[in-house]
This record gives sequence, C-alpha cells and structure tokens, in this order.
Amino acid sequence: MLLDGVSGSARVGEIMAVLGASGAGKSTLIDALAGRIQRGSLQGAVTLNGDALDSSLLRVISSYVMQDDLLYPMLTVAETLMYSAEFRLPRSLSASKKRSRVEVLIDQLGLRAAANTIIGDEGHRGVSGGERRRVSIGIDIIHDPIILFLDEPTSGLDSTSAFMVVKVLQRIARSGSVVIMSIHQPSYRILGLLDRLLFLSSGRTVYYGPPAALPRFFSELGQPIPDGENPAEFALDHIRELDGTEAGIEEVVKLNKLWQEKALSAANKEPSLSLNETVILSIARGKLVPGSGSVSGSSATSQVATYANPWWVELSVLVRRGFTNSRRTPELFLIRFGTVVITAFILATIFWQLNSTPKGVKERLSFFANAMGTTFFTSADALPVFLFERYIFYRETAHNAYRRSSYVLSNAILTFPPLIFLSLVFAAISFFAVGLAGGAEGFVFYVLIVLASLWAGSGFVTFLSGVVPNMIIGYTVVVAALSYFLLLSGFFVIRDRIPDYWIWLHYLSLIKYPYEAVMLNEFSADHEKCFMRGLQMFDGTTMAKQAVATQVAVLNAISLNMQVDLNITSCIAKGADILAEQAMGQLSKWACLWATVAWGFLFRVLFYLTLHLRNTNKRT
Repeated sequence: MLLDGVSGSARVGEIMAVLGASGAGKSTLIDALAGRIQRGSLQGAVTLNGDALDSSLLRVISSYVMQDDLLYPMLTVAETLMYSAEFRLPRSLSASKKRSRVEVLIDQLGLRAAANTIIGDEGHRGVSGGERRRVSIGIDIIHDPIILFLDEPTSGLDSTSAFMVVKVLQRIARSGSVVIMSIHQPSYRILGLLDRLLFLSSGRTVYYGPPAALPRFFSELGQPIPDGENPAEFALDHIRELDGTEAGIEEVVKLNKLWQEKALSAANKEPSLSLNETVILSIARGKLVPGSGSVSGSSATSQVATYANPWWVELSVLVRRGFTNSRRTPELFLIRFGTVVITAFILATIFWQLNSTPKGVKERLSFFANAMGTTFFTSADALPVFLFERYIFYRETAHNAYRRSSYVLSNAILTFPPLIFLSLVFAAISFFAVGLAGGAEGFVFYVLIVLASLWAGSGFVTFLSGVVPNMIIGYTVVVAALSYFLLLSGFFVIRDRIPDYWIWLHYLSLIKYPYEAVMLNEFSADHEKCFMRGLQMFDGTTMAKQAVATQVAVLNAISLNMQVDLNITSCIAKGADILAEQAMGQLSKWACLWATVAWGFLFRVLFYLTLHLRNTNKRT
C-alpha cells in the first residue's frame, strides 16, 4: 500500500507542496494525480472542480516535470525552448510570436545570460545544475498549462538555485496555474513561497494545510515548534520519530482528519465552476492555447486539441532538431565512416582482383558473405541513438508534444542520407578493387544493395532499441541475431541442405536477400563468362597433384565415356551453373533488393508499434 486514504485540493494561483521522508509516497502521489499510474493499480478519484478528470484531457491541459533533467546536451537553452514552443504552440501563431514567447520565458526563468549556452553533459561543458532545472521547467510551461506537476524540482540543487526555481514556480502559479510539486526538505525561505503543504508518512496524510498553520497544528498535538526553527524541518523530524515508535503516526493522522473535516465544510460553501466552464475560462484568458484541431464532442472541453500541430509540422521540427543535434556531434558519424572505410579497405586488399577460376569463385562467395554481413554489423551504432533519446521521447509524448508516428518518420529521414554516402564509399572502394562483374550497371546495383542492407540493418537495430532495456543487452541481442542470420544466409550451408526445422529462419535471415542479390548480380551479368575450364575441374582434388598429361588422359576418358566433347579449353561451369550449385534463383536480384528494402520498412513499422504499445509513461 503505497498511498492510503490521501485527500486534498490544489487551487489556482497556489503552490501545493508534497513533503515527506524518502519512501513516504511523494513521487507516487504526484504520479497518481498526473495520471501516470495504471487505473487498475489505483483506487479513488482525481477531479477538477468536482468533475471527473479524463486522462486524455489531463494530458493536454497539464505538464509534468520529471525529477531528472532529460534534455539534448548539444542544443542551447534558447534552441531547446524554441523547439518546445514549436511543438506545443499551434501553427496559427507566427514564428515571430513564438520567438517572442520564448524570449519572455527566458527572462522569466532568469536564463538570459545562458540563452546561447549549450545544455552540456559529462563530455561538454554547459549550463549549471540550477539553470538546467529551470530549462526543464521551461519546456513544459511554454504553452502555459493549466496544471503543472513537478517531481522534486529542487533535488540536487544548492539553496540559492533551489530558491530561484521555486520563485519561478510561484510566478507561474500566480499567473493562473495550479502548481503541485514534491519536495524533500524545503529551506525556511522556500517554505515562505509555498501556499499549501501535504505531509506524507508511509503513504498516509499526517498534515494538510497552509504553512502558517503548522505551529498551531503541532501545538494541538502537544509538540509545539520552538521559536526560530524551520517548521517544515521540525515537522519532518517529528513525524519520522513517530513513525519509528510502537504507537506510530495514528495520533497525528487522526488530528489531521479532524482538521480536514473542518476545512472541507468551509470549502463546500465556496461556489465553483464546472470542469467545462473552467476550461472555457482558461482558454478565454489565454491560459491554454488550443491547437489547430479539436476533439469531437459537444462538451466545452472539445475545444482543446489532442495535439497542437498537424503531423507534418511535428515532422519538420523533429527533423530540424535531430539534424542540429547530429551536426554538433560529428564524431558519431565519423566513427561509423571510419569503420566502413577500414572494413572496405581490408576486404578490397584481401580479395584483390579475383580471377575467374574455381578458386576465384570460392573467394567471391567469401567476399560477398563478409561484405553483406559487415553492412549489417556496422548498423549496430544506431542502437544507442534511441536508447539515449528514449526518456526524452517518453517525457515529450506523455503530454502530447508530438505523435509517435512523427518521431518514427523523422528517425528514418535523419538516418537515410548518411547511409547513401556510406554505401557509395563502401562500394567505390570494394567493387573495382575486387574486380566484380557487371560494369557500370553492376556497380549501380551493388551500391543499391549495399544501401538497402544498411537501411534494413539500421531498421532492425532501431526496432531492437525500442525493445531492449539497456545498451549491454541490446548489443548482445544484435550480435547474436546477426550471427544467426549470417549462419543461415546460404553461404555456410546452401538452402537445399538446411534442415526443414530451420528453413523458416533462412527466409527470415536479413543477410540472405542481399547475399543472393550480389551473387545474382555477379554471376548473371555475363551469361557466356566461364568460371571453370578443362583441367580446372580437378582443382581441389587429388588429381590436381598429378602430372598434366595424366589429367589430360583422365579428361579424355571422361569425354569418351560421357560422349561429350571435352578438352582443356572446354567450359565446364558458367555463372548459371554456380548459382544452381548454390541453390539460388528462386528470386531475381531486383526481387532480393526490394525484399531487403521491405525489411527496413517493416522494422520501422514494428518500432512504431513498440512505441505505441509500450506505455512506459505509466507505473503499475
């Protein structure tokens, strides 16, 4: 039982602070009020002016500031707030008005001196902890929400920074918002900024009321607060002591219930607007800016849009933000570029200018398997991208900043251009050095299949990043899965030799299709090209060690016995024969290319479904 019989009210223009020792239930209560707990795990109700508050409406009219500062480290303070404004403010507002709103907010948050400073992280110096916290608050109040939830906004800050943060929250409340926050141990100065306190102990309410009434409450309890002592600190210490005694907190819980009954009878006499009237009044005052669309229905709350902008606006903003962030972290692309160049160079120098002999054919097969496998393994660098952005994505979509589909599309758009460059580089280094067939047409197809492989590989890794919990497990799964795909691609064991109970995995192998495509591109480019002539049929056998005259005699005997004209110049195996030997030909090379491209799209659809089905914004 994390929460037990907690009740209270938070009002417009006030800050209600939830206090208590660690484990008292502060964050759980904030999550319950913000609709971040599954309804099956929660009993009771959250109402706005007495009317039940629907979770979908709550997401639109409220914002939730998490305890951790989840921000893009390479964006400046101004850019971070501007991108948030473009997400949360409707396109009916001009760019200049959005920019003006951001400038005003920067001044309100006291961030003018840091406006052009990057957020920063462990490897990049950026803003201070207090400034970072204020930016986190700013991105969630840019659209001026009616209700603002904050989970310990002063945690980890020095006393001055903490006071500045709460001072900002007071200005937000006074502008007409309901501010509900949890706080661990407020200083005396911060306590003076709070309007209403709710003390918790073991999930139960031990005090609910204004800070000024704390001395009288504890006097009635028989524990008067000494002069000059911080009332909040005294209350927290005394409650912690009571919680450790045999009698526990029963006495203080009972006294609080008596106080709440008196306060409730007085509150019932105060007239209040209905939920619909409240939302209409807030919109009229400009407190909530409605979006471009509206929710169907006859109620007044239908004036509030689920999303502030259409999907193409969200997509544009996401792409621009992603491009800015990527441009300032070029080392990520350079590492992948270096990996591709080094791999292509090693393969090109090992398989340099392969000839058209049986030995050359075997070496071609090895090159194709290694080349196509490498394109997938180098895609593993896409894994950390969403794992890093995951909690930013959860925070932004929790209150409908943008659609999940917009995020998936932007991810694909940002991923694709670098893949084009990498595929051209890999193909240019390896195709001509190895001496592959097909000329210009063959080279173009080789570039396309390498690009398709990188596309499918990045899609596969992106999908896994939405499933796995962390990077260590992610890399383990990626390496294991790609190893199985390579094993059953048709290189180590041809399709006809794969057991029936594993054949399904052969067709699911991502590497099968690009491997077959490059094989078909190579061995069907010239139908008359010969890969085995006369005495070359003895290569790799004991006959290869015999004298040439002996080999010629055996060849003549075979010719006579089979009644086929065979001599040392006769062509024994062409490209079609090699493809038949490798059990290839079910699909054309273009069908293999489109199958590889389709895998890339399929995994991105699965990535979207994963994001849609995994609602990690709510606790169980």
